[in-house]
Amino acid sequence: MKKMMLSTLLAAASFLAAANQAHAGATLDAVQKKGFIQCGISDGLPGFSYADSSGKFSGLDVDLCRGVAAAVFGDANKVKYTPLTAKERFTALQSGEVDILSRNTTWTSSRDGGMGMIFAGVNYYDGIGFLTHQKAGLKSAKELDGATVCLQAGTDTELNVADFFKANKMQFTPVTFDRSDESAKALDSGRCDTLASDQSQLYALRIKLGNPNDFIVLPEVISKEPLGPVVRRGDEDWLAIVRWTLFAMLNAEEMGVTSANVDQLAANPKTPDMAHLLGKEGNYGKDLKLPNDWAVKIVKQVGNYGEVFERNVGMGSELKIKRGLNALWNQGGIQYAPTVR
Repeated sequence: MKKMMLSTLLAAASFLAAANQAHAGATLDAVQKKGFIQCGISDGLPGFSYADSSGKFSGLDVDLCRGVAAAVFGDANKVKYTPLTAKERFTALQSGEVDILSRNTTWTSSRDGGMGMIFAGVNYYDGIGFLTHQKAGLKSAKELDGATVCLQAGTDTELNVADFFKANKMQFTPVTFDRSDESAKALDSGRCDTLASDQSQLYALRIKLGNPNDFIVLPEVISKEPLGPVVRRGDEDWLAIVRWTLFAMLNAEEMGVTSANVDQLAANPKTPDMAHLLGKEGNYGKDLKLPNDWAVKIVKQVGNYGEVFERNVGMGSELKIKRGLNALWNQGGIQYAPTVR
């Protein structure tokens, strides 16, 4: 009887292993077959994912998807974009409508553990804050007792704001909207006293207002909001590609590898770690089911993390957000990536 039980258990284990192996790589196979990556992005957030007058998308989240396309196809332009509201985003990923959700989405336990998806990393460390009228003369979010607060539906901002007001023994009236633009218009028109969202989003929305200088972001950050790309659970190969695309950008910045010098450094790397990253030594692309120069293609076509940050949301952009927590770990921030080896 014990032998039969052992035999049954071994057969079951073998079946599960085979099933997992068969499933692994399914997204990569499908992406390669159709010839592009379907990327779920926000429905219009300057600095993160925004279309210009010609319909061309750009932004920090857009560039993450472009980096994955560069790694997989050698062409950062092999991406199609699906703008999604906060309510729509998870269903679109779970159903297979998009291959990656790269849409200023906060990493939480319930999303990571209970919704059939997994976060691949953090491309922007953020926190919820408040945007309000200059004329109100407020200096602190703790002066918002009794305020009407604009919120975007389907986000964890609603819970965090409620917790903040409760903890500070204050009252507020929430007004929710499906789209971020709608909440900004409500603030601009005076329907709300303040708008609560990730601080990065507040800076992006402020530049859309009629007179941006009439509004200020209050100093308090009331939550931890690590934002990053998300993929479906059960496909470790695809998860690894998305995760290491972000890590390659971070490592490249730390090593001083830029879109301008990557070819030169790939031919003559300065350190063993750089040689591994740029494919000069080792065969680390094979582990990811990618060409050995996958990281070279990412940096050359999209840039390292610092380049991507500066042109989209940093001092070289309209938003002019300081690096802060998003500086590298050796530059006063907490951005940090494992090494390629």
